[in-house]
Amino acid sequence: MVEASKISDQDALDFHAQGKPGKLEMAPTKNLTTQRDLSLAYSPGVAVPCLEIEKDPSTAYDYTSKGNMVAVISNGTAVLGLGNIGALAAKPVMEGKAVLFKKFADIDGIDLEVDTEDVEEFFNSVRVLGKTFGGINLEDIKAPECFIIEQKLKESLDIPVFHDDQHGTAIISLAGLLNALHLTDRDIRTTRVVVNGAGAAAIAGVELFKALGMPHENVIMCDSTGVIYKGRKEGMNQWKSAHAVDTEFRTLEEAAEKSDVLMGLSIKGAFSEKIIESMAEDPIIFAMANPDPEITPEEVKKIRSDAIMATGRSDYPNQVNNVLGFPYIFRGALDVRASEINDQMKIAAAHAIALLARDDVPDEVSAAYGKSLQYGRDYIIPAPFDPRLIVKVSTAVAKAAINTGVAKKPIVDFDAYERDLSARLNPTANSLSGIYARIRQAPKRVVFAEGEEERVIRAAISFQTNGYGQPILIGREDIVKASIERLGLSGLDNLEIHNARLSKHNVEYTQTLYQRLQRKGHLYRDVQRMVNQDRNVFGASMVAHGHADAMVTGVTRNFGVNHEYITRVLDTKPGQRLMTCSLVVTRNNALFIADTNITEVPEPEVLADIAAQTANKARAFGYEPRVALVSFSNFGYPHREHMQRIQEATKILDARKVDFEYDGEMGVDVALDMSLRKNYPFCRLSGPANILIMPGLHAANISYKLLQAVGGGTIIGPMLLGLEKPVQIVQMNATVNDLVQAAAIAAHDTMFSD
Repeated sequence: MVEASKISDQDALDFHAQGKPGKLEMAPTKNLTTQRDLSLAYSPGVAVPCLEIEKDPSTAYDYTSKGNMVAVISNGTAVLGLGNIGALAAKPVMEGKAVLFKKFADIDGIDLEVDTEDVEEFFNSVRVLGKTFGGINLEDIKAPECFIIEQKLKESLDIPVFHDDQHGTAIISLAGLLNALHLTDRDIRTTRVVVNGAGAAAIAGVELFKALGMPHENVIMCDSTGVIYKGRKEGMNQWKSAHAVDTEFRTLEEAAEKSDVLMGLSIKGAFSEKIIESMAEDPIIFAMANPDPEITPEEVKKIRSDAIMATGRSDYPNQVNNVLGFPYIFRGALDVRASEINDQMKIAAAHAIALLARDDVPDEVSAAYGKSLQYGRDYIIPAPFDPRLIVKVSTAVAKAAINTGVAKKPIVDFDAYERDLSARLNPTANSLSGIYARIRQAPKRVVFAEGEEERVIRAAISFQTNGYGQPILIGREDIVKASIERLGLSGLDNLEIHNARLSKHNVEYTQTLYQRLQRKGHLYRDVQRMVNQDRNVFGASMVAHGHADAMVTGVTRNFGVNHEYITRVLDTKPGQRLMTCSLVVTRNNALFIADTNITEVPEPEVLADIAAQTANKARAFGYEPRVALVSFSNFGYPHREHMQRIQEATKILDARKVDFEYDGEMGVDVALDMSLRKNYPFCRLSGPANILIMPGLHAANISYKLLQAVGGGTIIGPMLLGLEKPVQIVQMNATVNDLVQAAAIAAHDTMFSD
């Protein structure tokens, strides 16, 4: 069950089943469009790199994908929150881990599920495949087998082997602990720590703390039996014994008294009020059991106002989240062809993460999360979507690998390396996650106009249960209720449903709309019928009168019809153009394209306005705008009549002295490809354009739909800009996720509506 993540079981199943089943696919990195391409890629051309690798095995990194490939390997014996579910059932989790490698660090992860619980059989299965990969991420293997497997593989292979359940949690915990010690003016060499839990993550964490200078005798570890002390026989093994201490304490309660730090990797409810009360001044409490911590921040706050608290949960401050570590640790290790990930590399990663939290947080990161993020008791661990992580952590790991002699390909120019790291990631996930975080801070009332549609109902419930705001469904209550019951959904009690025909605001809405339309050929009865029967008109009227903050529509009628009815109720914002832009995300680019839906052939002044409004929208998403006004020509050649509009628009932007990068006219290839830009050294864009202002609606609309249909692009939008109140119109084939996303964008737009 997935109750804790506020999505339904069916939502999760639909997500994994839609389109191509699963979350991964293979894609070629070379063109394979001609017979010559095929001859180079396979026979006879492929024989040449094969022979080179035979002569010098290290060239496999030059001629194959080995250097950017990590295997995510499990036998499914300790899947987080699910236990021993077996190798095959663990595959969705391993695919998910591979996706995180790609999303956060541009590493090609491939999942392997090994169907055995025998240590030797598992070890040999992985060992003989070792030549395939640049690194191995072991995942969800139960203790103590995970210790044995990792050690044997590290001894047998010359590539990094990393059990993330152990070391990932240990590294992020250490980062948070370093900052908590810093804030409370403690020294790691004199700090007293109690750890509840003696599994893989707990033991790895304690080992890392000690590697950084924490004395052995300052750490007391407890398991379900009690304190792990010297001489204990019950429930012991060699890994627990290594951390046994000479103490009279026998219970967690006894050990926790006057302790500085309490770390939990155990079970819900393990930390009692008495335990928290007994700790030293300014206690540091890391309750990391998932999905429910040993004690919640709310419970701790009632007991101790001086505590610093961290959990494994994303809905609380200071989340100990492994995604802050493993993608970037492997990125750094792969980039220097490290033979292992040693303690110094792990400590370097922890220090980099800790120091990043202390740095001044960029405005775009704070804006993305909807609040000022500043180093302190509620911010000792960086936000998971901080785009600086890949640079800071990967660089620190790479340097540590070089300094400890395990790097086979040391980096010479770290400035260039950091620039390459910055360019690897697509920031779209960061932007959307920031929007979601921001609207959670200030939830809005959002109208879902087509409230009887199943997709819309599911989207509204998802919007609500995720804490994004209060959805308002327009429809007949009996039909909505019947659909919810048929779909087996919960959340009806908190849903707000309005039947337009029965609304108490009908007269008010009709009179206002009649004042707008009476001189446009509409009789009073026509307007009354619109308010009663057209859900877009009714929903827009709710927003116009302040009875809702924003609106989303579009699944039952095309954009033009929706646009026509909405603009009968709402005006364009003073000083702005009514327009749309779409954010197109492909494998290599994230591009805003405008205007995709409204102005057919914009004049120069309109083009300049579209450029300015799209730049503002890009900034709201967390991007720094680089605007290209595009055409088929480049800076005057070849000369055609329509290029003059683009040239004039550029001059208008010059006169306005706008605060974003722009230039034109130029071809799309020049706008995006920096190598072609060398032919135009005068171009004012400092990097590839992320905003394309098209010469007309035809080009814009065709471009974004073509990228979506053929290029594998993901579309956010089209997003409606310039309306006096926030409304978003989705495409008719919009999914539940598309609707939630559009509603979130509409809610986010309310923050910029003044």
